[in-house]
Amino acid sequence: MQNLQITSKLREDFPILKREINGHSLAYLDNAATTQKPQSVIDALVCFYENHNSNVSRGVYTLAEEATEIFEDGRKKVAKFIGAESSSNIIFTRGTTESINLVASAWGEKNLIKGERIIVTEMEHHSNLVPWQLAAQASGAELVYWPLSLEHGSSCVGRLDLHKLDELLTNSVKLLAVTVASNVLGTVNPIAEIVKMAHDRGVLVLADAAQAVARMPIDVTEWNCDFLAFSGHKVYGPTGIGVLYAKQERLNEMSVFQGGGGMIRKVSRQASTWADAPQKFEAGTPPVAEVFGLSAALEYMKKYGMPEIQQHELQLTEHALKRMEEFPDLELYGPADIFERTGVISFNLKNVHPHDVAQVLDEYGIAVRAGHHCTQVLHEQLGIQASLRMSFGLYNEISEIDRLFSALAQVRRIFN
Repeated sequence: MQNLQITSKLREDFPILKREINGHSLAYLDNAATTQKPQSVIDALVCFYENHNSNVSRGVYTLAEEATEIFEDGRKKVAKFIGAESSSNIIFTRGTTESINLVASAWGEKNLIKGERIIVTEMEHHSNLVPWQLAAQASGAELVYWPLSLEHGSSCVGRLDLHKLDELLTNSVKLLAVTVASNVLGTVNPIAEIVKMAHDRGVLVLADAAQAVARMPIDVTEWNCDFLAFSGHKVYGPTGIGVLYAKQERLNEMSVFQGGGGMIRKVSRQASTWADAPQKFEAGTPPVAEVFGLSAALEYMKKYGMPEIQQHELQLTEHALKRMEEFPDLELYGPADIFERTGVISFNLKNVHPHDVAQVLDEYGIAVRAGHHCTQVLHEQLGIQASLRMSFGLYNEISEIDRLFSALAQVRRIFN
């Protein structure tokens, strides 16, 4: 297993990091939005189209058999990566958003009725909120919020209070949708404990692992969650590929999501019967090349090891939070304790709009995100319209963080 301390050597695997932006080397600090791709992932996509391009299943010629093997091998690799017992529990989608919409539609249609409740948290990304709004509206169920515990001062700490969850878990609750790690606050939620509390009351749990999958070990068997979703592009893989994990009993409770080729057993004039899961939920031509790319991304991460990746991010986060102490006019959102968070750090420079800050940073080749980060409910609770966000990946270096804070000092001089 290699040492992530040799960051400069690792960075050579990512072609885009050789770019210059406005005359400066690129400091890419927007990994919560999407991660950059190593050469091995790019090569996998090219290799598929150059050597194996075909549709999967049913074809008896060589290319079709190769494509099918690549696709199903990818399913097995994903299952192993997240600790699933079987690859049949893995459904390929276009991303976290489609995965959650699939559950909200296919599970919600058969299992939600008027008067029942769905719990979501105030820190959820819109992709784990809007689908449940739609499911509630369609079924007559009620959407209720698990509120954040906020502490105002020099920083704003956003955590979920388990005592409040205990109060919310009434007999009318059918499902709890919760993020593993916040894409704004960086807060890491105790998923195994949350799942146990919910299951003790007969409530199912969907875990949104979009921000967690590239930052910490995922084990759906240990967590015992009913559903888990993530996107390939946030784990150094291609865009257009996502994963939904679901327990077998949950799959059995779900209606079809989309109709078409690949998801049927038999089609007659007026009705059809369905294939078994996971094919039942994968209508149409699947993203075969993207699965090959995702497999390469997971292999790349495996080469370094999740504990090493997590430790590297911890070091970057600790350094960034210490540098923040030099800015009394900087407001941090999320835990100040590095052991309660990931390397997703949101903040604002007082009296300067985050979009103005981000634009100046870009002039120095530094890429950060500015806006509400698809969490308008959370930002409303924080009492702000928008925030800045830096977020780390396995190729980031302490020197890039220092560049950012030097540029922030320049922002301060420009606007004050």
